[in-house]
Amino acid sequence: MKIGITGDTHGSMQAIRRVIAAAPPVEQWLHTGDYARDALYLKNQTGLPLTAVCGNCDIGDNSANVDEFLYLEGFNIWLTHGNKHLHGGNPQELVWWAHRLEANIVVFGHTHVPMVKWYGDVLLVNPGSPAKPRSAEGATFGVLNIKEGEKPSAGIIRLGAM
Repeated sequence: MKIGITGDTHGSMQAIRRVIAAAPPVEQWLHTGDYARDALYLKNQTGLPLTAVCGNCDIGDNSANVDEFLYLEGFNIWLTHGNKHLHGGNPQELVWWAHRLEANIVVFGHTHVPMVKWYGDVLLVNPGSPAKPRSAEGATFGVLNIKEGEKPSAGIIRLGAM
């Protein structure tokens, strides 16, 4: 199963359109928050299932939960914005929580910096931001590949200059 991941879109429909245009065929989408309501646009444009969470900029927005937990292809996926678990930008706290929550994969945002990294038996995936990037990679989003019985993998797709 191939899953598209984006987040930290901050109200930029142009950024979401760029993500859709550059994305390989995916079966569903995850949105890491900021802004959770942007996920509705993504869902309407693609017609695909979508799960979204709220971020720290989704003040007063009740359209999504702070955390979502999905069980897909034999993997427990924890979707969170990350702002409550990234004190000092250290992803180790996410790993600590992943173990307690029995999550194999953590998909998060907040930093606007893309990351695909294994910490022991936990895969952390941050798609970066297609709207307000904070890394040399520029505007990005991610793709997660999962298949029951196989090791999951993820990649970051660069959108180039805005």
